[in-house]
Amino acid sequence: MVRRFTATLVLLLGMALAAPGARSQQSSPVASPLPAQPNLATLATEAQAWLADLIRINTTNPPGNELAAANYIATVLRRENITAEVLELAPGRGVVVARLQSRPLPDPSRALLLLSHLDVVGVDPAKWSVDAFGGVIKDGYFYGRGAIDDKGMVAANLAAFIGLKRAGVRLNRDVIFLADADEEEFGSASLRVVIEKYWDKIACAFALNEGGRVLLQDGKTQYVGVQASEKVPYNVSVISTGGAGHGSVPRPDNAVVHLAAAIQKIAAYQAPVQPTTLTRRYFERLATIEDDDTARWMRALETPQRLELAAGRLSEMSPVWSSMLRDSVAPTELRAGVRSNVVPSEARANLNVRLLPGNSIDALVAQLQKAVNDPQIRFVVVPDGGVSAPPSSPDSELFQAIERVVPQQFPGAVVVPYLSTGATDSAALRLRNVQALGLLPFPLTEADEQRVHGDDERLPLASFRTGVEFLYRVVYEFAAAK
Repeated sequence: MVRRFTATLVLLLGMALAAPGARSQQSSPVASPLPAQPNLATLATEAQAWLADLIRINTTNPPGNELAAANYIATVLRRENITAEVLELAPGRGVVVARLQSRPLPDPSRALLLLSHLDVVGVDPAKWSVDAFGGVIKDGYFYGRGAIDDKGMVAANLAAFIGLKRAGVRLNRDVIFLADADEEEFGSASLRVVIEKYWDKIACAFALNEGGRVLLQDGKTQYVGVQASEKVPYNVSVISTGGAGHGSVPRPDNAVVHLAAAIQKIAAYQAPVQPTTLTRRYFERLATIEDDDTARWMRALETPQRLELAAGRLSEMSPVWSSMLRDSVAPTELRAGVRSNVVPSEARANLNVRLLPGNSIDALVAQLQKAVNDPQIRFVVVPDGGVSAPPSSPDSELFQAIERVVPQQFPGAVVVPYLSTGATDSAALRLRNVQALGLLPFPLTEADEQRVHGDDERLPLASFRTGVEFLYRVVYEFAAAK
């Protein structure tokens, strides 16, 4: 059962965050007013309450339980006199969809989809300093599994959608709200199923989803990264076999020992540098605001004879840049043994692989097999890997709308196209020729970004409020009739 924020707590939050100093340099205090807009401060305060309620609905996937969250959002929308439809895809699993129409009949060729997902990854409660599903506010941060990935985006999308309705904005295109399910596993209740069964309800030409970043450094937004492409996820099992026996008699073919040696070699392997067109454009634009030394290495990526050296230096500066420039492999799970005194006949590890779009998993596995060079080790690609989709255009109408809003919201920040190292639902939309862009609108430090899928995931309250305003302005800029 969802515990609701009391009206008193919502009011206190709004007063605290409206106080002087609550907003940092993350957003512009002189952003130009919009001809038609709701009270964005009030809307942001309400969105905090929605986010708290959503975090308190445990939608850990598996099993998901997204239907409860979808029903909660439908209730919020219906209070605003917005028709909301909950689609149950499997027992306990569902999505919620709603539409603001620009004309009597829906127009998929122009429609904008506001997309986010309701499911979250699991937690180890012992590693959290607070209740991961308590909607806890502490020291100016909103803690909780899904605060960033992706219930913060759900709440911001909901605020933008409701804001358009409250302000009576005359739209030049349909705006569709969709909070979907099963994004973390992309299984039988995922966007893929929604597209197959209910495309007519969400058909669109443009989409805003998670996957981008608004990078905060020294209290100021450095750049807005708009995801236009993403790496393709696979899982690969590494299986080591050997003779079983008593632990008192060490064996040279011990499966655990051979697996450990294989993992060490895999960790040392580094795939070739392959900057994509999008990644080159990312570094080209970022070089205009970086310090001179970093900018030189970014520009050196365009020089074939300095490519490997430049990529090496940039990889040392940021693990994210390293992953953007090549296929990546990360060991994530180890399994072996049945008792402490039994040498097992088999040991397994999982590798989480992220390929650059268009690259072959079989080719990468062949390179790993060569690097390990051990007849006791075999690799098995887990079925149902990700999909390789064409990139969205950094010159599209939607991208240009973001570029127009950023100087008002974040003076001095640049807008860069971004190839995200993580996978999102946008790939499934791109396969439908949708110009899907990732715009996680909240200004975050790299340290807070790294908490996604980790312990004590958190979202600064000031960043959340800024993100609600920023997202509304982008949607208004793109969808409002001028």
